[in-house]
Amino acid sequence: MADRGASALSLPEDWPAHPDPVLALNRMGSFDWDLDSNLLHLDAQALQVFDLLPGEFDGRAESLAVRVPPPEAARLDAAVARAVEDGSENYGAYFRIRCRDGTPRWTHTQGCIRRDDAGRPRRVVGIVRDATEELADSAARSLRAAKDEAFRQQTGVVQAISAALAHARTVQDVIDVLKDTHGIRHLGAASLVMGLVEAGRIRLVAEGPAGSFVPGTRVTRTDEPYPMSEVVRTLAPRFIESPEEFAAGYPVLWPHLAGLRITSAAYLPLIAEARPIGAMGLLYDDRRGFSAEERAVLVALGGSIAQSLMRAMLYEQEKDLAQNLQQAMLPRTIPGVRGADVAVRYRSAALGRDIGGDWYDLIPLPGGRTGAVIGDVQGHDTHAAAVMGQLRIVLRAYAAEGHPPATVMARASVFLHELDTDRFATCLYAEADLSTGVVQVVRAGHIDPLLRCGDGGCARVPVEGGLPLGLSAEFGRLEYPVTTLELDPGQTLLLCTDGLVEQPGTDLDDGLRALTALVGEGPDDVRGLADRLIRAAEERGGDDDVALLLLRRRAREAGRPGGRLRRRVTPGDPESLARARHMIRAAVRAWGAGERADEIELVADELTTNSLLYTEGSAIVTLRALEGAERRLRVEVEDCSSALPRRRDAGESGASGRGLLLVDRLADGWGVEARGGGKAVWCEFRLPPGRPPRTGPQPDG
Repeated sequence: MADRGASALSLPEDWPAHPDPVLALNRMGSFDWDLDSNLLHLDAQALQVFDLLPGEFDGRAESLAVRVPPPEAARLDAAVARAVEDGSENYGAYFRIRCRDGTPRWTHTQGCIRRDDAGRPRRVVGIVRDATEELADSAARSLRAAKDEAFRQQTGVVQAISAALAHARTVQDVIDVLKDTHGIRHLGAASLVMGLVEAGRIRLVAEGPAGSFVPGTRVTRTDEPYPMSEVVRTLAPRFIESPEEFAAGYPVLWPHLAGLRITSAAYLPLIAEARPIGAMGLLYDDRRGFSAEERAVLVALGGSIAQSLMRAMLYEQEKDLAQNLQQAMLPRTIPGVRGADVAVRYRSAALGRDIGGDWYDLIPLPGGRTGAVIGDVQGHDTHAAAVMGQLRIVLRAYAAEGHPPATVMARASVFLHELDTDRFATCLYAEADLSTGVVQVVRAGHIDPLLRCGDGGCARVPVEGGLPLGLSAEFGRLEYPVTTLELDPGQTLLLCTDGLVEQPGTDLDDGLRALTALVGEGPDDVRGLADRLIRAAEERGGDDDVALLLLRRRAREAGRPGGRLRRRVTPGDPESLARARHMIRAAVRAWGAGERADEIELVADELTTNSLLYTEGSAIVTLRALEGAERRLRVEVEDCSSALPRRRDAGESGASGRGLLLVDRLADGWGVEARGGGKAVWCEFRLPPGRPPRTGPQPDG
């Protein structure tokens, strides 16, 4: 606690000026009351006010009973107790004392309650003064009581407005609080006018009463003859107490207000951080003049409003900066994808600079494939957005280099771990070949994707996942299993962040089930479906951002149906190999391969045999009829070995080593793709023009 004697001699800097300086200087003293010890220190002037000699007061508040009659003491105690209980910082009261010679004396006191960090009152410092001349008769006392009541009411309104302003986030929020019927109206003002200082000019943001707008005042200079310009220049309030004073002082403005019956006005500079940020005017239609107390209340109100406006302006600046940063980190455009319809959406639910690290991306890949990414960096701030931007670019670069999905994810995790940040990120990466419908998915701590069928059915696609990016590198667990799925024509793959799934009071599984039902009920068009999902998220609310990516494989063109056949071949089972050969032979003829049928059968048989000879486990043989500018047939043989095939020189009499040479000579194109922990060797054949295939997709065998 500060030194009691020093504080008794110097009042707080924010102490309100006495309404009458002459009376204030007439026999006024100070006191310091330690509530813990109940010791009351009175300076020499205060002892004179109580008509006490220095040796007649022992420092106990109860000892003043010799001068303060019990009814007056009770009223004074009640005023102090009321201020302590309702959390007020100041109180004031008039009371009578009985002097040494028995004559009564009116006295006035003002106290300031000092509290500790927990809000408990510890001390009261203040002044006490002789108010006899001020309250010479009962009429004066009644007037003072009425003024005190009006002052208390206005102070209460200021406190209520200040409390409401504490929740205002934007400049418009501040204006709405002030225009509320429980705000300015209770101060007696008819309307409000407000302007903000921008680049040396004042921009009007609240226009006052209807019909009062003055042409040319939407934006004004600070040197123009208007009261708001004056208070911004001088940093002092301007109280206009009558229509005559208004007309004489501001002849340009008054003619536009004369018909509104304005009788007085108070214009206040809005000062924050020692500079003017705007000005406010309160216009009255039922009063003239302002007392000293009223002026003090309005000046205090102006200070509170200025602080709220400064907070609101900083909030809006930070929000704009954060949103622009986040938008700059997201793709500006989404490339068109041949054979697919794509929709992306982003919804920010954050406030101020608390933005999220959610992102989406669509990446053109070698071989006509497409990479789809959805991710979420931990945290809701500009750092999360900055990390998101770097991670998106790096992941895009790794994918565009042609690395398999598991490698892309592992390298991105290492990058994030080596970045100067403590953030981690969840991510899902899907590599799609839309000509075949094969989609390879890897997941790093992210939620599973959804798959919507052409008939409206929707289901969650379980994807075996690894640790979030950054954490997998931290713990040396960079394995990301690959899940392969088929995206048939008319089906839609949905990737999203958890902001679309999480709902207050429900767990993640319940949220996914609700989202699955909503997707199934939505429209077929991906843009319409995306809009519906975002609207649902907005209606539900929530504190998390939402990123959404929809990829729909287009249905085949009329008259050009495609097909897909699949057969599993098991080692040591001649029947399964014979069935696969029969399937290939029947399909290539049914699909119009013509004279290339023998070549296709030979290559497919060679790939299948090699898989059974050089790997362990079964092989899956898949034939696809591909649509597009030209008719193609694709053969895939998938096995569980990650060892890549290589061409060998068979020599003149070699019995082996000719397989890949044969594939390379007969097929129009071939390659190898990673499939989970294994691989798929594929080759494609251009089919001669002619009739389309007689069959569509067949059941897998």
